[in-house]
Amino acid sequence: MMRLTWVQPEDLVGHELRQAAEDGRGDLPGVREIVARWRAAGGHDAPPRAGASPQAPPVRLRRLAEELLDGLAAIPSPLPEPSGWDEIVAACPDWPAARGSMTGGQGHGEQGHGRRSADPARVLGAWQGRAAGCVLGKPVEKIPREGIREIAETTGNWPIRGWFTARGLPPEVALRWPWNRRSAVNSLAENIDGIPEDDDLNFALLALALLERYGRGFTTADVAQMWLDELPGGRVFTAERVAYRNLLMGIEPEPAEPSGARAVEPGRTTATYRNPFREWIGALIRADVYGWANPGDPATAAEFAWRDARLSHTANGLYGAMFTAAMCARSLDASSVTEVVEAGLSVIPAGSRLAAAVRDAVDVAGAEPDFERVVDHLHARHGRLHWVHTINNAALIAAALVHGKGDFTASIAGAVAAGWDTDSAGATVGSIVGGLNGGVPGQWSMKDRLTSSVTGFDGIALGELARRTRLMAG
Repeated sequence: MMRLTWVQPEDLVGHELRQAAEDGRGDLPGVREIVARWRAAGGHDAPPRAGASPQAPPVRLRRLAEELLDGLAAIPSPLPEPSGWDEIVAACPDWPAARGSMTGGQGHGEQGHGRRSADPARVLGAWQGRAAGCVLGKPVEKIPREGIREIAETTGNWPIRGWFTARGLPPEVALRWPWNRRSAVNSLAENIDGIPEDDDLNFALLALALLERYGRGFTTADVAQMWLDELPGGRVFTAERVAYRNLLMGIEPEPAEPSGARAVEPGRTTATYRNPFREWIGALIRADVYGWANPGDPATAAEFAWRDARLSHTANGLYGAMFTAAMCARSLDASSVTEVVEAGLSVIPAGSRLAAAVRDAVDVAGAEPDFERVVDHLHARHGRLHWVHTINNAALIAAALVHGKGDFTASIAGAVAAGWDTDSAGATVGSIVGGLNGGVPGQWSMKDRLTSSVTGFDGIALGELARRTRLMAG
């Protein structure tokens, strides 16, 4: 039987059961019954880091998995974590005033007025920072925290102050902590030649292309069309791969507003159908451009991010994208990381798990001078979550920003050294601090040429991307 990562039903059940434990459903009678049936049939837990279990199960187990996934989807979370736009805004007591919002969210309203023009240096700095943070984290993706530190220490790069390198790395350390095989060929100090391709950069390009094609009134359906036009299914992962599969099955995104003409079966949308990854980090990494296209306007940036994220995510998965977009918007006009993080918190429901995690991270990072102790705290609190979940990575991003206090190197190094989604967290932190500072330090500069499989972007310069991004701000 073929083993395809992130979509095999028998692998999804374990992830959905873990999701149920996180979103308040774990102790409900219906979920306990499903757990018992799964265990009795020989079902396994979710693979801890991989996207599929090593061996194919019996066909009967796959059929049971499909049944149980649908049963779990019918049990709603009791937590106060809405996914609808109006409900999200109502749950945010400090929701900021919008300057350029599209009334109604899905492109049916009038464009707002008063949008600010973006500082060219800051937009370029944001692109540079995203690229640098991403490339720093690429070769150590999937290596745990202790491995990243040992690699850095044994090559004279601890605390991290430059690119990772294989030069001088003891063979036993290299064997114990192998590089990410796809990234080690183009993201180590000795072989960086321009900015290599990465999904954390491709999604930023795709967001820019979306705005250029459809304008500021783009819809979630437009996002879906962009994916189908530009993203091979094998280039997306976790929630994005499930949503992609759902699109190919004819399953549509949930409408922005209730409509009798387009009724959608509950639990059967691109974001919800057999998708246990709907609160993972995928939507967060797609959000930066929506902030840069709305400089100084976190509310509209969050709205744009919500429209994109709802194709594949719900609840905290949505909030992570909105949090990031709002911070990226403020990074282009704020004077401190404190203002940036406050903007991010203002657009996520105050009673959500994400808000609690970010507030906690901000408090600890602001009080503890040793960032390693901050990361100890984050791992103790969120260690049960998958390494690419939204909540732990968003908390880390906030902590790295607050503790770094605008120091670009310290900020991206902290985000990467923590050992979760190293390239994604590094990219997001880098984009925010790069935007805030209007550039990056010289040691993080690369040849100004970005490799990409997204149509029309291969070999593009960051300066050109910054110019086109500013045009999208109105």
